[in-house]
Amino acid sequence: MTNKCLLFLLMMFITQVIYANKIVADSTTLVVKKTADFNVNGEGTAAAWATTSWVAVTVQESASGKSMTTQAKVLYSDRGLYFLFVCHDEKLTTTLTKDNVSLWKEDVVEVFLWPDQSMPIYFEYEISPMNFELPLLIPNFKGRAFGWSPWHYDGDRKTKRATSAQGGEKKSNATVKSWTAEFFIPFRLLGPLLPEQPKPGTKWRANLYRIDYDHGFTAYAWQHTSMVGGSNFHEYERFGTFLFE
Repeated sequence: MTNKCLLFLLMMFITQVIYANKIVADSTTLVVKKTADFNVNGEGTAAAWATTSWVAVTVQESASGKSMTTQAKVLYSDRGLYFLFVCHDEKLTTTLTKDNVSLWKEDVVEVFLWPDQSMPIYFEYEISPMNFELPLLIPNFKGRAFGWSPWHYDGDRKTKRATSAQGGEKKSNATVKSWTAEFFIPFRLLGPLLPEQPKPGTKWRANLYRIDYDHGFTAYAWQHTSMVGGSNFHEYERFGTFLFE
C-alpha cells in the first residue's frame, strides 16, 4: 500500500471521528439511549436513569432576572419515551386540581415532540407539580396553532406519570427546594405522527420546557425560541433534535 493510500485512509478515519464527536457534542442534539421498560415513581430512582446524562433546561425569559437550575433526562424503549425533570424551586405555584386545563398558567414542565417534519403537527405534553397533565396534538400552520385532546385515551395509549417534592410538602403554595416529574409517553398515543417506530439512528425534532412563577413569569427551554412578543414555545423550527441510539 502506497503512502498516499495510507494518508487517504487516515484522513477518512479522522473525518469520521470528528463527525461522530460533532453529533454527540452538538448542543442542539440529544442522544436518547434505549432501555427496558420500568415503573415511574416521580423520584427518578429507576436504575435506567443512571445510564444517561442530564441536559440543562435554561432560562430564556425572566420577569425578575432570576433563574433556578432545571435539568432533564430522556430514554426510550420499544413502547415509548421516558422523561425525568428536576426543577429547583422555592414555592410550588400551583392551584389547579384536574387534568386538561390551562396548566401553563402555573408551574409546569413541558415536552414537545415532532417526529415527522413533513407535517406541521406535533405533540405537546404538560405536567404540573401536583401530577396533573395536559396532552395535546398541535396542528401549527404558519403560527395558527390549536390543541386537540386525545380520543380513546386509555390502556396502552395512556401516559404513566408521577411527581414528588423535595424539601417540603407536595401541596399548593408549599415552600420546597425542588420538585421532580417523571413520565412515560407511549408511542401508541402518538399514532399517525410516527412515520416509523424509532430505531438506532432515527431523528425527531423536539424541545423541553419549564415555566415557573416564583418571581413572576419565567420561561426555560432546552433549545431557546425567539423572544418576539415573549417566549413562544410553538416555534417548532427552533426545536432541537432527539437522536435515538
